[in-house]
Amino acid sequence: MKILVLAETDGGRVSEKSLPAIAFAQQKSPEAFTVLAIGDNLQCIETLTGYGAQAVLTVNHPALAKPLAERYAPVVAHYARQLGADAIVATTTTFSRDVLARVAGLLDAPMLSDIIALEQTDGKLVAKRPIYSANLIGTFEVEGSPVVMTVRGPAWGKPEPKGADSPVQTAEAPADIPTRSEWVRLQGGGGGRPDLTQARVVVSGGRPLKDPETFEKYIGGLADALGGAVGATRAAVDSGIAPNELQVGQTGKTVAPELYIAVAVSGSVQHLAGMKDSKVIVAINTDPEAPIFQVADYGLVADLYQVVPELTELLKNSKG
Repeated sequence: MKILVLAETDGGRVSEKSLPAIAFAQQKSPEAFTVLAIGDNLQCIETLTGYGAQAVLTVNHPALAKPLAERYAPVVAHYARQLGADAIVATTTTFSRDVLARVAGLLDAPMLSDIIALEQTDGKLVAKRPIYSANLIGTFEVEGSPVVMTVRGPAWGKPEPKGADSPVQTAEAPADIPTRSEWVRLQGGGGGRPDLTQARVVVSGGRPLKDPETFEKYIGGLADALGGAVGATRAAVDSGIAPNELQVGQTGKTVAPELYIAVAVSGSVQHLAGMKDSKVIVAINTDPEAPIFQVADYGLVADLYQVVPELTELLKNSKG
């Protein structure tokens, strides 16, 4: 199987979010995968080079300076055809879902998302992915070639270093890049915290935090004391307590940090779908019957307004 891995970029820098897709390619086709990075004056290409790819192709063009799916998808489809790729793969993120859905359309190819396992049985590809808020695992036969896939990051982990760096090759952008859509702006929470999907520690809060100021004081304060990222439930986001980009869950982001602290999070199945692969889960909630305690490694039935400031202070003092 020839695999083309699409690296995630912001148009200028390569993201480590690409690594699980490279790990997938290592496992399924260690001798026949290529990595494609798209942008303009791309930085951090070395992030992609030490994992055994046949080549790392870089496409730089001013029209690709921002990650617009309309512009990136034709580039991916062009090189998938040129390389004769049997599969086009990226890590499951907002970026990959946006771009690869268009790639599948351009190639008239089947698409599967959030893959956790892939095997070849009787000449057909058989894929597995979480369904029904990750309460069940669905098995799907794939018909058609090439197949376009996003792979679930926690299921594949990080790739194995292979010693010698892969050759970095400059590739030309197709002449007919669409320009009907324009980049307006990227609006985020900022604050200098780690990326939510890459952080070693995530502290998430729920609707009982009342308002954005309270949320930032308690959840943000604890996250900063741990050097971690901030997450939120859909209820907190819908209530205007936390920004949308912090949502963890079925309709938000999937995270698998070393430590996940759920503060005033009830633990709906939709939220659990986005964080239950975390290595250690700590729950703080006043309701001893909250579903979050069923998946927690450690649980504390207590008032967050008393416990969180004490914990934050202890952490700050331990660093001093």
